[in-house]
Amino acid sequence: MLCGRWRRCRRPPEEPPVAAQVAAPVALPSPPTPSDGGTKRPGLRALKKMGLTEDEDVRAMLLGSRLRKIRSRTWHKERLYRLQEDGLSVWFQRRIPRAPSQHIFFVQHIEAVREGHQSEGLRRFGGAFAPARCLTIAFKGRRKNLDLAAPTAEEAQRWVRGLTKLRARLDAMSQRERLDSTHTWIHSYLHRADSNQDSKMSFKEIKSLLRMVNVDMNDMYAYLLFKECDHSNNDRLEGAEIEEFLRRLLKRPELEEIFHQYSGEDRVLSAPELLEFLEDQGEEGATLARAQQLIQTYELNETAKQHELMTLDGFMMYLLSPEGAALDTTHTCVFQDMNQPLAHYFISSSHNTYLTDSQIGGPSSTEAYIRAFAQGCRCVELDCWEGPGGEPVIYHGHTLTSKILFRDVVQAVREHAFTLSPYPVILSLENHCGLEQQAAMARHLRTILGDMLVTQALDSPNPEELPSPEQLKGRVLVKGKKLPAARSEDGRALSDRSEDGRALSDREEEEEDDDEEEEEEAETAAQRRLAKQISPELSALVVYCHATRLRTLHPAPDAPQPCQVSSLSERKAKKLIREAGNSFVRHNARQLTRVYPLGLRMNSANYSPQEMWNSGCQLVALNFQTPGYEMDLNAGRFLVNGQCGYVLKPACLRQPDSTFDPEDPGPPRTTLSIQVLTAQQLPKLNAEKPHSIVDPLVRVEIHGVPADCARQETDYVLNNGFNPHWGQTLQFQLRAPELALVRFVVEDYDATSPNDFVGQFTLPLSSLKQGYRHIHLLSKDGASLSPATLFIQIRIQRP
Repeated sequence: MLCGRWRRCRRPPEEPPVAAQVAAPVALPSPPTPSDGGTKRPGLRALKKMGLTEDEDVRAMLLGSRLRKIRSRTWHKERLYRLQEDGLSVWFQRRIPRAPSQHIFFVQHIEAVREGHQSEGLRRFGGAFAPARCLTIAFKGRRKNLDLAAPTAEEAQRWVRGLTKLRARLDAMSQRERLDSTHTWIHSYLHRADSNQDSKMSFKEIKSLLRMVNVDMNDMYAYLLFKECDHSNNDRLEGAEIEEFLRRLLKRPELEEIFHQYSGEDRVLSAPELLEFLEDQGEEGATLARAQQLIQTYELNETAKQHELMTLDGFMMYLLSPEGAALDTTHTCVFQDMNQPLAHYFISSSHNTYLTDSQIGGPSSTEAYIRAFAQGCRCVELDCWEGPGGEPVIYHGHTLTSKILFRDVVQAVREHAFTLSPYPVILSLENHCGLEQQAAMARHLRTILGDMLVTQALDSPNPEELPSPEQLKGRVLVKGKKLPAARSEDGRALSDRSEDGRALSDREEEEEDDDEEEEEEAETAAQRRLAKQISPELSALVVYCHATRLRTLHPAPDAPQPCQVSSLSERKAKKLIREAGNSFVRHNARQLTRVYPLGLRMNSANYSPQEMWNSGCQLVALNFQTPGYEMDLNAGRFLVNGQCGYVLKPACLRQPDSTFDPEDPGPPRTTLSIQVLTAQQLPKLNAEKPHSIVDPLVRVEIHGVPADCARQETDYVLNNGFNPHWGQTLQFQLRAPELALVRFVVEDYDATSPNDFVGQFTLPLSSLKQGYRHIHLLSKDGASLSPATLFIQIRIQRP
């Protein structure tokens, strides 16, 4: 823990002369030379640092291409696409000009670049163009795919190769290169603020620059800073004067204060002094060798590095790196035991996976499955209905949602289910088909998935516990109704009936009490008769996930049934948690439970998944297409363990004789203190309005058992989204810290209307590191808002 009184390790007397050589901060990149376009072309420096200025594909993208954008069978419009000189964004033409921010997309927001007819749109509408001429750019979040056809196959390949190189280079950028990209970012605004493009900045242009970067500085202070940098005294800044102004603008006084309290008068950190800082941070494995390694990794000055010293710039590099972030980097890979039964894990799960919008009239798409898999989802839903030509279709029944073929979805599963995670995928079937089309479903599953599909038990046909994620790597499980052992004499499938003789269908909405139904029964009488029957071909594929109705939470006297999976509406699950919390926890220690949103959520809104996780429910299904705090929590829960979609539940939720009750977790066991210090380079919410500056505040939310749920926020800072300062401490008492998620939210304060969302980041408390840390903010869709960060100090006190 960091203490109030700071200690120092003194350096041997022979070292000060060396320290004097490196005490001065490392200079910002020098002003652009005419050879790379001068200040008018700031972005080329970014491409130079990426080593891509001479790359033929990138050079062709800089010149631009006329590509056909394909949206339907008849809508094929030619548009100009051109890589910007920053190497980070692509400008594109629109039929009707819009605001500048609506004419670009960023390379970091690209999820994948696919060649040929590898999207639903191109498979349906791209037949007029040879696959070799086509490409698809898939984006993170809710942005639709960009399906394109180039004039030639070579031009299409240039864009595929070029974007792939840019994405790879962006991912591989060193911390120093990332800092330089921040400088490039502000240089690009400098270029825009230079209204007459003379490479000189008047005070009026400097004020314009400040508004662009989200700071409304007092005119007197801004002018004083301007004049301090105007060494030529001609009311213009140019060359080194501009660099000095930017250096002062990017200054981090709070980091300097921390640095100087450890470094002392010589203004550099020795390895022992850096070790002291690491120990005060609460870093595990803090050793002198570790401190020396950090100096070699993050120090920018070669002279300092040779003498095992760290300057302020190197210190800043370290704190801005993933190792200086709030998320424990050892938790970003698979670090948990993956050999326990499936019931011992939270499993990332999607509801109505096929939808890209609302469940009333939104389109269905195989792309929605691909996006879910790209977000680590391991349980997807297939809502299956009778289709024409003997081919089952998937859509939200009795609504205006569009239909897609079942076999196309299964093909998407084969191609994309294991691109991010090797651990098993569960196909949750909601079956409304007759026997014939159920047999077609079984045939498609077997022929398309092949050996991926689990068709028989790995060991005993009646296991005492489910297999582990490790045992099922690369495999696909089917969740659905299964025929009872008894069959009619002529071999036909018997109706699947409960013990009291009632027919069972695969509709999620069935519950024991009809009064609890949230959706009206919409099937026709004929469809209901079809749904009562289970095809033996499809039943045979249900091995470990038998869909059954949850009748009681009390253990039956006979052997446990680990292969039974119950599906509950959010209302039913909440009722069980409220009325039988500990019994539900014990049930979920042995069997899988799937929870889904109420049918009344017509706009595909979500519920809080935290309540269900508190009781050990594994398959907490959410509408992945609907952003909001609920999906932020889901992303935060599955952010760790390599984002593989499986997170080991706390021990209290895995023990069959657990005494844990989320409604009564006991007294507080942990104190969490968060001092919100500063923020850096928050995004403008309205980039087209120069005078629109955010008034940021920070809210910290705890999501856990009901007794732990809390939120506190700072005051707002007026007109400063660039480098606001708070210095406020927020404190929380926690009773079940092993279940808690911490959500950091930045909002733009508004006195007369609800605050506007700026950015957020969510992670498990168990993965939160102590000490001074940066929070790297994300957008509503989960995309990076780099370089936007929060700087905080975290203290966690345990008994």
